[in-house]
Amino acid sequence: MFFKRKESVQSEDKQYMVSQWRLMAKKFSRHKVAKAGLGVLIILYVLAVFCEFFSTQDYTRRSTDYIFVPPQRIHIFHDGRLSAPFVYGLKLSVDPETWRKTYVEDKEVRNNVKLFVKGDPYKMWGFIDGDRHFIGIDDPEAPFYLLGSDGGGRDLMSRIIYALRISLTVGLVGVFFTFILGCVFGGISGFYGGKIDLFVQRLIEFLVSIPSIPLWLALTAALPNDWGNVQVYFAITIILSLVGWCGLARVVRGKLLELRNEDYVMAARLAGAGDAYIIRKHLLPGFMSHLIVSITISVPGMILGESSLSFLGVGLRPPTVSLGVLLKDAQNIGAIAMTPWILLPGMFIVIIVLAFNFLGDGLRDAADPYSKR
Repeated sequence: MFFKRKESVQSEDKQYMVSQWRLMAKKFSRHKVAKAGLGVLIILYVLAVFCEFFSTQDYTRRSTDYIFVPPQRIHIFHDGRLSAPFVYGLKLSVDPETWRKTYVEDKEVRNNVKLFVKGDPYKMWGFIDGDRHFIGIDDPEAPFYLLGSDGGGRDLMSRIIYALRISLTVGLVGVFFTFILGCVFGGISGFYGGKIDLFVQRLIEFLVSIPSIPLWLALTAALPNDWGNVQVYFAITIILSLVGWCGLARVVRGKLLELRNEDYVMAARLAGAGDAYIIRKHLLPGFMSHLIVSITISVPGMILGESSLSFLGVGLRPPTVSLGVLLKDAQNIGAIAMTPWILLPGMFIVIIVLAFNFLGDGLRDAADPYSKR
């Protein structure tokens, strides 16, 4: 009995000796919704990084013969028999009463669906030549539109995969600048206090009080018309960061007000450490888990900001593709009624935002490993 009691005490001691990051990981592993969100984001970022390989064809390739083709179905049965995956060919049909053009399956033509097929050539990341695609059909010239085509006869699935690279990286790059600005201004405000704190907080309140969409429109309208897509891309990320750092700065300020009078901070001062060193080496690492949570939650806001600007026509412009740029085709109510699949980029935006929110919710709970939530 004595030895069992001693072993239980030792196990409790080991539990209390576990690092903060280990406790966070252990609690996060029990959050099923957050793990699902993390899994979805990993898949989307893999698609974005290797978009040239996962796209079924060149996202700029047009085909005037296949405009607004509905999503094609992959079949595994033909004439009642099990078969290798395939898609039927397409033929144009015109309604004699409404004169509406539709595409129907041509049962006389079959194209087998295969993995790692040879297709349109590409340059992965701009410098690696390749022509293998993750999925495709035997005849690269035959129609293959798993998510349908747009008004230019371009494959919507390939365009969405390419758009993920832009939209997801806008969130990461924007959050990077937000992290820098939030830590700098929040750290200065919380560490020094007094008039500096008063000035920074009034600045934050002023920025927060301005409606986001009109401010974004005004700032992006000031961009030169002759700028290229890359310049506009980085300009938009900086614009989103200039507005999005306020919430993080308040979080940093509140934590620094709580920690700046701790004993280890006083010991660092007595040892001759400078203010910048104390903030960087002692205070910010003390609540890094909370910073990670705040950053994770702010990424969807960046993505929604870019999508909103591009949807309104003042953000990224064609031929650059982002989820917001692709949604511009959905501005026509008649087009949505006739071709509802052009709303699929909006579905991806919803999935991304929900995944980040689920992940942020799990990280928020894991950041306080001793809570009972």
